[in-house]
Amino acid sequence: MLRSYLKIAFRTLWKHKTHTTINIVGLSVAFASATLLLLTAWFEWSFDRFHADADRIYRVYIQDATGEASGIMPYPLAPALKTEMADAQAVTRLMFPQTEFVGEKRLAKQIRFADPDVFQTFTFPLLKGDPKTALKDINNMVITEDMARDLFGNTNPIGKSIRTDGLNTGRDFVITGVMAKPRANSSFQFDAFVRPETRVDYPTGKAEWGNRNHEIYLKLKPGIDPLTAEKRLQSLTRKYWQGDIAEAKRRGEKPDARGEYISLRLQPLSDIRFDTKGVFGTGISKTYIVALALIALFILLIAGINYVNLSLARSVARAREVGVRKSLGALAGQLFGQFWAESLVICLLALGAGLGMAFAARPLFNQTFDTRLSLDLLLQPVTLGAIGVVFLLLTLLTGGYPAWLMARFRAVTVLKGGGALLRAKGSKVGALRSVLIVAQFALASLLITCTLLIGQQLRYLREKPLGFTREQVISLPLRNQDNLSGTRAMQLLRDRLQNNPDVVAIAKTNANIGPGLDGNMSRSMSGWTHKNREVNTDWVKADFGYLKTLGLKLVAGRDFDPSFGTDTTSAVIITESMAKQLGEKNLVGTFIQPEAETGGQKYQIIGVVADFNLYSLRQKAEPVTLHLNPGGTNYALIRTTPQGTVRVMDELRKIWKEVAPTAQFQASFIDENTNRWYNREERFSTMFRMAAALTILLSCMGLFAVALMTIEQRTKEIGVRKVLGASVASIVTLLSKDFLKLVSFAIVLASPLAWYAMNRWLADFAYKIDIEWWVFAVAGGLAVGIALLTVSFQSIKAALMNPVKSLRSE
Repeated sequence: MLRSYLKIAFRTLWKHKTHTTINIVGLSVAFASATLLLLTAWFEWSFDRFHADADRIYRVYIQDATGEASGIMPYPLAPALKTEMADAQAVTRLMFPQTEFVGEKRLAKQIRFADPDVFQTFTFPLLKGDPKTALKDINNMVITEDMARDLFGNTNPIGKSIRTDGLNTGRDFVITGVMAKPRANSSFQFDAFVRPETRVDYPTGKAEWGNRNHEIYLKLKPGIDPLTAEKRLQSLTRKYWQGDIAEAKRRGEKPDARGEYISLRLQPLSDIRFDTKGVFGTGISKTYIVALALIALFILLIAGINYVNLSLARSVARAREVGVRKSLGALAGQLFGQFWAESLVICLLALGAGLGMAFAARPLFNQTFDTRLSLDLLLQPVTLGAIGVVFLLLTLLTGGYPAWLMARFRAVTVLKGGGALLRAKGSKVGALRSVLIVAQFALASLLITCTLLIGQQLRYLREKPLGFTREQVISLPLRNQDNLSGTRAMQLLRDRLQNNPDVVAIAKTNANIGPGLDGNMSRSMSGWTHKNREVNTDWVKADFGYLKTLGLKLVAGRDFDPSFGTDTTSAVIITESMAKQLGEKNLVGTFIQPEAETGGQKYQIIGVVADFNLYSLRQKAEPVTLHLNPGGTNYALIRTTPQGTVRVMDELRKIWKEVAPTAQFQASFIDENTNRWYNREERFSTMFRMAAALTILLSCMGLFAVALMTIEQRTKEIGVRKVLGASVASIVTLLSKDFLKLVSFAIVLASPLAWYAMNRWLADFAYKIDIEWWVFAVAGGLAVGIALLTVSFQSIKAALMNPVKSLRSE
């Protein structure tokens, strides 16, 4: 029986090639798009969940009574947690990766500082070496299998020595372990681990609680509740932040809901990927994951609705076929099996074509949206099972209802001829048709509105002033490359560029602005109590000419000046928000002492500049303190004339080839760096544009099918109206207005949903647009216009038809 069903199904589908092609193309594109989007959502959701005991791994962060939180920790905290926190099974510091040139081949590799417990905290399996002793000594280094292959080929690297010219001073390391390459769905990407004690600032900073520059992760012992562990951490905050807590009480601040002024909290490892309020604001909002999944489901739903509409449109033409089959003895179940077999064949062909399209488009999709979907992910049992379930549901819903409807036609009724479908089922078909149209265009309007608002927010982020002039500024990484120290490289650049008429200013710094081509990120913060006021600030090592190079506006005091000998050791320039934190007027000339409790150095404020954003606009502009430091030579910033930007870049490339011939030239423009802050939003916007275009196309196909079905059923009515004197315009209006009412209702439904979704998305940004009414009007106008064009084609065609042809049978 099944063989007979399939044979007849193939014959029927081959006979109606156009109808079959439209259905297969629509469904296959939907399957391909939904597969890629759902895989992306699953890939993002799976981040860091592969670690053994991932549910017991947490990131430590500090929070004050106002709810302000920071994940950047001081050096002494990890040792204190390890010795004083009985609930912790393992504790490790983890610093942001920095690119270093290693070995004789001068290969650029990403190196992270981590404690020995890193292998007891996370699942980074060692292929060679012992995870318990791999980082036992300060000069130990553990490398990935890719780095081992690049540096040593097939030779066993264990015990071999390797030198890095970076890591602040340059150092020789002994390789004691080789680990597997980090998974693509890991938040921690790196080529090697070394100990934090090798940092040049560690000896002076290891006892400073106010100097914060890294993250801390810990694994709780089995059975320990994280909330209980957080409560037990109060003893550490009372011990090591005693002075800050006392100052908060003296200022009359109110404690938080737990009765704490300063508290250490634990953030689950699985939440870190979705932390948009973190140190750099680089987390991915869960809104993205939900949106990707919903877009995929929307596309499948619209394609399914489209298929149902086309099937219902054809059911009118096949009504007589049903009547003849029933008169010859066919049962309703047999007819249902026959029609459902046709749907099954179409869906199977569409699924095969869709998966093939998804596989072929995967490399381009990965490149366009900067994701890492692999064939292994597609072939996982969970993925294949999910595809199978979605396929069966879609086949049952899209093929089952039209098959059931046609199988229930009464033979006597349909063999009489004329609108069999509507007479057989009355208003139910019309109600279903209306629901399907509303659903399609509600989803399309929702995506159109979201696309417009995301585009608005992106333009706002890229165009909003950051407090400095980012155009015509080049950033060049200098961190100890090719046996050339950053300080020496900076001096060579000054000497070669000082007489260049295209160079306006040049300065060095320890922190790049925006993600440069070297891929490094760093941030140094400091916190202390100043005259009974809590102070937190980014601490940036600057240079003479730093203000001029970035175009920072000086609002009080003066710039750094080499004629003042103390500027290089004890002078700072602060931002206005930092001045507000200090709470004094006329701050120029006053002193601050970040490490007052330990007798730290005093710094004199010589100037105040307007606030500027060191980081993306997802975060508000934080207070910044600029300080001259001979060791802060990680980047050179060069401001050029508008006409000389290209010439200076070419000159820099030439100089670099001479002074560091084997080191990679990684200069970039600051305005390009700051644009990279929003690459994720750009990719998200592209996804929405493509999804909106696809949903509109599929919706129009469905609307076209419904319009065709309706007009076929009203052919004689149109003929009678024309004979009675109706104009073409009145007939077109008559046929179109019902559809436009449905589309308008869909827009009304979609608008509040779009408003809610975009408000949730915009909540991740400290600086954002206001959602205005005209965006919904534009989206609605587009939806109505597209629907009108789709329906008008068939309406005008029907209105121009000769009434004699339509009334001949009467």
